Amino acid sequence: METSDTAFQQALQHYDDGTAERAELKLLTKVLLNRLVAKAPGHAVEVRVPPYGAVQCIEGPRHTRGTPGAVIEMPPELWIEVALGRTSWADARMSGKLRASGERTDLTALLPLTNS
Repeated sequence: METSDTAFQQALQHYDDGTAERAELKLLTKVLLNRLVAKAPGHAVEVRVPPYGAVQCIEGPRHTRGTPGAVIEMPPELWIEVALGRTSWADARMSGKLRASGERTDLTALLPLTNS
């Protein structure tokens, strides 16, 4: 997904102001998921942020059928906070809103995904 930095920054400003609409949450989620894939390409871990996106990343065994062996799932707002470094991975895990199972599901070393 290609998007301008201006559109991302505008969506982020609306998110920070508490006025982000569904399309802006989707844009932020997808851009940040794409940054994760760019930083850690691979197919060993599936990161799901329903209802806006899911990606496979991190080197390791390729997932091809059924439920992946390593899955991370969280709501969009938590993904945005974690991806931007506003919430630590440990705090996200303790919140109960992040579900992670399988190997390589600690993204601490990959975060944050932006300097914003």
